[in-house]
Amino acid sequence: MDNDPEMPPTLYKPALIVIDLQEDFCPPNGSLAVEGGRDIIPVVNELLALPFTLKIATRDFHPPDHISFASNHKAPNNEPFTCFAQITNPHNPSEVRETRLWPVHCVQGTGGAELLPELHANQLDHIVEKGRDKRVEMYSAFMDIFENPSVTSSGLSELLKAASITHVYLVGLAMDYCVKWSAIDAKKIGFITYVVQEGTRAVDPGDGGWGAAQAELENFGVPIIGVTGPEVNWVKAQ
Repeated sequence: MDNDPEMPPTLYKPALIVIDLQEDFCPPNGSLAVEGGRDIIPVVNELLALPFTLKIATRDFHPPDHISFASNHKAPNNEPFTCFAQITNPHNPSEVRETRLWPVHCVQGTGGAELLPELHANQLDHIVEKGRDKRVEMYSAFMDIFENPSVTSSGLSELLKAASITHVYLVGLAMDYCVKWSAIDAKKIGFITYVVQEGTRAVDPGDGGWGAAQAELENFGVPIIGVTGPEVNWVKAQ
């Protein structure tokens, strides 16, 4: 069966992960709206209707004093999008990362943190929250940006492993941040990982955003696939 590109691999339990399809990441009113963010909903809903073993959505769920918010930093280094901050691993002062600062977004208990109402959430098996720890940035759906050690985990890896998932398909927002880092971590953990091109958009749709993210993912062994390609057809053929 593995020799037929139209048929799924012999060992095949796929999961769909929908990254951060939330009001604050989408026009018309999102504080960190990704251009065209709402346009991917029909593709995502089409994928949610397929027989994935597991279907999971994530959402940013920040406290008001989260370290990624520009307004929580002192002037003049507190302009969203253009300013960066050095943050330190609270468990290892020698590990320091630079992170981009953002407008306030996806704050717990606000409308901006809600999943888009157009999303067919009734098809989901789980909703995983990330970014709850005010001390650390967490682009990945799996864990924060620190490695030595990691500070916080969403529990997503455990959900996938408990269901014996082998293949992970990612869609959502944004390609050049949370989708990219989630895909890299999924690959690192050991899942065969894909990003569905029509199911994501980038903060920066140009070469510095989408283009750089695509190159980084492909170099890491994560293909960008099409919704009509064989990898999606495998889900249908189960």
